[in-house]
Amino acid sequence: MATTTKLKTKLRPLHDRVLIKRLEEQDEKHGSIIIPDSAKEKPQEGKVIAVGKGKVSEDGKKVPLDVKAGDRVLFGKYSGSEVKLNGEELLIMKEEDVLGILGS
Repeated sequence: MATTTKLKTKLRPLHDRVLIKRLEEQDEKHGSIIIPDSAKEKPQEGKVIAVGKGKVSEDGKKVPLDVKAGDRVLFGKYSGSEVKLNGEELLIMKEEDVLGILGS
């Protein structure tokens, strides 16, 4: 019996870019108003999946990123580019588009 293994495509961001998975907001109920999914705004909070090697400065030195894989971050509403990888929607953006790292 032949077995197949599912190959996972890996994406490593270049330079000062980060790969982020949006974190879904918890449904909050206020009274009996139900908001359809199509009317909800996309969350601006996510988890860093992967980071690039760092930005190259004008003098040729590599400057490491402040964010690292696993960080929960807050980013701008229209930041980044959406990519679909293994059926999962992710965002890739420059580190400067990340507004802050959320503490745990």
